Amino acid sequence: MVFMGDRATLLETGRFVQRHARRAAEDIIEAAEAVDVAIDTTTAESETETETEGRHRRSAENGDAASMSVLGALLLRRGDLDGAEPYLRGATAEGDRAAANNLGVLLHQRGYADEAAGWWRVAAVAGSAPAAHALGRHHRERGDEPAAEYWLRQSAEQGHALGAYALADLLEHRSDVGAERWLRAAAEQGHREAAYRLALALERRATETTRAPGRDGALGASAGTGVSTGAGPSAPPDGELAEAEQWFRQSAARGHRRAALHLGAILEKRGELKEAGRWYLSSAKEGEAKAACALGFLLRDAGDEESAAVWWLRAAQDGDGNAANALGALHAARGEQQTAERWYRAAMDAGDVNGAYNLGLLCAAQDRNQQAEQWYRRAAYAGHREAANALAVLLLQAGDANGAEPWFSKAAEAGSVDAAFNLGILYAGRDDDRSALTWYERAAAAGHTEAALQVGIASLRDGDEQAAERHLRCAAGGGSAEAAFRLASVLDARRPEPGPPALGASREEKTECEEWYERAAQQGHRRAQVRVGMLAAGRGDLAEAAHWYREAAEAGSRNGAFNLGLLLAREGSEREAALWWTRAARAGHGRAALRLALLAARRGELTEGRRWCARAVELGPAEVAERAARLSEALHQELTA
Repeated sequence: MVFMGDRATLLETGRFVQRHARRAAEDIIEAAEAVDVAIDTTTAESETETETEGRHRRSAENGDAASMSVLGALLLRRGDLDGAEPYLRGATAEGDRAAANNLGVLLHQRGYADEAAGWWRVAAVAGSAPAAHALGRHHRERGDEPAAEYWLRQSAEQGHALGAYALADLLEHRSDVGAERWLRAAAEQGHREAAYRLALALERRATETTRAPGRDGALGASAGTGVSTGAGPSAPPDGELAEAEQWFRQSAARGHRRAALHLGAILEKRGELKEAGRWYLSSAKEGEAKAACALGFLLRDAGDEESAAVWWLRAAQDGDGNAANALGALHAARGEQQTAERWYRAAMDAGDVNGAYNLGLLCAAQDRNQQAEQWYRRAAYAGHREAANALAVLLLQAGDANGAEPWFSKAAEAGSVDAAFNLGILYAGRDDDRSALTWYERAAAAGHTEAALQVGIASLRDGDEQAAERHLRCAAGGGSAEAAFRLASVLDARRPEPGPPALGASREEKTECEEWYERAAQQGHRRAQVRVGMLAAGRGDLAEAAHWYREAAEAGSRNGAFNLGLLLAREGSEREAALWWTRAARAGHGRAALRLALLAARRGELTEGRRWCARAVELGPAEVAERAARLSEALHQELTA
């Protein structure tokens, strides 16, 4: 499949260039004063124009210079150069300024640039702003910037929008601080490209101002963008951003497709999705591939995948790699692997390195590891940091830790948070705790949940409880059940021992540590579930305690099984309690084995009791082993009596 590039580039045939030159020329064709030479399209207006042309033709044939100028301008706009030239030359000979300018336009279209410049000079000296603009453009094309600036300034100072824009472009190219003034002047007169570039300049300056720290540590002025009014203090960033948005809006309203795209992005970021979609649509209809791609994402997020695919297809066929990747992901999610691969390849051919990375992911998901490695390498060599991390993971899984390490390092240095965390794991596996902690801290600072947990654990190990709490809070807030449990344990250890409950005292509210235990328990953390059960039992809420003990026990917690057995035994359900104690004892819980021994002894099952005593002695702890040994001896004496 062949994808098109920029449409304007593809259409630059000789005929297009000629039409483009004619449209550009219309911008500097100057009509005689107080004469309407506009060309309309309705029948009635065409008849009026025909009558007007006939009247001016009769007057021109009688030697009227103003009519010759108007008639020449009409014919020039129509593209009738042969018909226009004699009338324009005749009017120019009579000293008509507009005719001299238009004669220059005609000669320029025919390729006589130097002769055109001569007539533009005549008109410009006579005060023609369009001619001064055209002459300035002529000198700039020749590389004579001082002359270009002189004539463009003459045009701009007369209020000519094109002259003001061309002057701003020249000054901005030289990083002259006066550029913004003329961009603003052109924009205020309706020049849409000037409005767009003014908006970009304001946005860039506001962004740089926000980021640049001043000497006192506060936000200071930017280092400069090459475009500035040069007068007075800068407006506050919020004010400049708001003004930038207004210029984007004005430019977009006049049909500037990139301004519409930019405005859509601003509105989308602000959450105004409906209006953002309208501007994306406007830009996309004008052929802006990036807008079509962005519109596709908005539609997908709204649940309309079919419409999203239509716009992604349109953008991808115009060479947008991001849209091709989106189509690839869409087909991959539907299980259409071959179609997905085709679009990922299209993205890669469009110069989007994400295409190679996504091809690697696709191959890896199908266990085509050799091909996945090739695509990851291609993307990684092109600077794709997540591809470098994925490549390192693949190499590590294949047992090549030495090959993986440099790719992890490259990805981490490029800003991959996952790669930094993976480096921490790699160094921890080598017992290089210092290096591991360095990378964990780097990943944690970027918001990596598991890295924050590891830093918290290391801080606890080093006795820095304050740092541990800070990192554990970050990890727990990020969804780590282990971090929530460890944070709760830190907070729990600080609580004073509860005193005896006062008579008639109301039930206490849950503490913060209990809330963190509960959060971990709800995520399936078994030790947290046991702890929540114990706290509930301490409050006298046996139903909740049983619930959490059972959750933990069924998940394999021996402490949960033992505590559930205790609760059931207190309620008279010794048979069910024995089942849970048996599960706990077989999992290595000494106290559960001792409970089973006592239960067997009460039932008169002395041999069974001694068997569980032996298990309790084996499992411990010491006090349990000691009690089990005494019980076993007593049972032995009973058996031998």
